[in-house]
Amino acid sequence: MAFYRPEPSMEARLESVLDRLDAEGRPGLRNSLSVTWVCYDEPSPQAGQGRGAAWNEQRLHYPASVVKLVFAVAVEQWLQRDLLPDSDELQRAMRDMIGDSSNDATGFIVDLLTGTTSGPQLDELGWPSWQRQRRLVNDWLASLEWPELDGVNCCQKTWSDGPYGRDKLFYGADNGNRNALSTAATARMLEAVMTGAIVSPPACRRLRERLDRSLDPDQRRADPENQVDGFLGEGLADGFRLWSKAGWMSQARHDAAWYQAPDQEPVLLVVFGSGPDRAKDETLLPDLAKALMETN
Repeated sequence: MAFYRPEPSMEARLESVLDRLDAEGRPGLRNSLSVTWVCYDEPSPQAGQGRGAAWNEQRLHYPASVVKLVFAVAVEQWLQRDLLPDSDELQRAMRDMIGDSSNDATGFIVDLLTGTTSGPQLDELGWPSWQRQRRLVNDWLASLEWPELDGVNCCQKTWSDGPYGRDKLFYGADNGNRNALSTAATARMLEAVMTGAIVSPPACRRLRERLDRSLDPDQRRADPENQVDGFLGEGLADGFRLWSKAGWMSQARHDAAWYQAPDQEPVLLVVFGSGPDRAKDETLLPDLAKALMETN
């Protein structure tokens, strides 16, 4: 059962928008895209109060940097349980992981969350223990008992050039153990953060501060990797606020966004596009956000 109430009119609108975007020169769009779209009926909703529509939302994709949202929530959970000491360096890494999408910061945080480090291949005694530790975030996700999280995998660092040594071995044959998320899982996690429904309300406030994106054109021009241009935020009208985490690499262009105009109801939109055509398409996500926003 979805965490939102399916609405037929939204489902029909989403189908229509996908058909139009496909016809505009994106053949096979539906085969490479997943969408979860949720609207709310009050400015400050609680978790589970949305109505929405989806396309292929349970399909597991390589999430690229969107997985950093999960790691950020895990840090707050570990801090609450006293499993992780807070420090200036941890907070710097959190800021850089979410704000700048730093892979170096993410690697540091994965090490802290799991008590592991990268390096050369381990011997037969150390290797099973290392693998168990690396799956601690997955264990926590399973404990939430959200059906949207079935099959997800959040046990790998993110890389600029790729894994080496024990990390490469941990990816498995044909990279079968790489990170995997669906738009449904990502949307429910982002909704929980934005509504204060996970870890604690103060933790969610801190996470929201990290996810806050500026739509100011001057600030965006000053930061070419602003996670707005080429993503959902670029399709928003003036006056909106945006909280988001994007992911982009040679085989993926994804975004998870919560956006809201002053005194209006928020919208949750998560879109994953996989494959080289989607990765190179800088207008798809803005066009999709704009088209769906016109229906609200």
